[in-house]
Amino acid sequence: MLRVYHLIIGAILLVLIPVGARFLFPNLFFHQGTPSNTVPTPTKTATPSKQSSVNQTNVWQKLLGSTSAPNNWQVIPCAGEAALLCVSSQGKALGTVEVVIYTLKDNPNFQKHLTEVGISQSSQADLQNPQFQSKLTKALQAWVADSYSRFTKDHQTKYANNSAFSTYPPQQVNVGKLPGIRYGFVKLKPDGGIQEQYISYVTSDGNQLYVITTSFNSSLSKGKFDNLANLAIFQPYLSAIAENLNLPTR
Repeated sequence: MLRVYHLIIGAILLVLIPVGARFLFPNLFFHQGTPSNTVPTPTKTATPSKQSSVNQTNVWQKLLGSTSAPNNWQVIPCAGEAALLCVSSQGKALGTVEVVIYTLKDNPNFQKHLTEVGISQSSQADLQNPQFQSKLTKALQAWVADSYSRFTKDHQTKYANNSAFSTYPPQQVNVGKLPGIRYGFVKLKPDGGIQEQYISYVTSDGNQLYVITTSFNSSLSKGKFDNLANLAIFQPYLSAIAENLNLPTR
């Protein structure tokens, strides 16, 4: 009789222990597939080593500091590309982020804004000087304002009043150790919902202008995500990546 009683207790425990464990330790039973729209806890991953298959001429190899990404996502410089950062999950490509680097002679508009705020290209940039950083921020803000004006004009010419278009309020951010601006715009469908979205970061070291861009459903061939939900998930991680870039370059 005692042995039968013990068998009954054992059977009950076999049922209750997994249930209790699932309640106390839910992460052990969570299926870690492709993330949903909820942003997961960031996972720090190191910049790929030189032994990886990444093309060493990719400028992201030099710019990328520590990276932050959702669980099961990978963020590495794209192989065979000079200026693209590849975002993938379990071997499936999700999107790319492009960086374009302009010298001042190739961007006279920004050079004009630097002159307007009192930054001379003939003198060495004092990147740690708060006064220089303040002037640089004003020049970047003026450059973004020009970009917004151009975006708005292009949109009105192409779409007239057939779709809603809105720019995001520019935000002052750190891009590496440099002052920068986060900006972008969105185009809405006539019946609601996002049709296109652009997210960009811009900064300068006084010699070069760095523009980092990604988008959704754009006409661009690079620097884009095909799925809006994936771009939404990645946005806060891109902010962290921008903040940890190796800028200014050594």
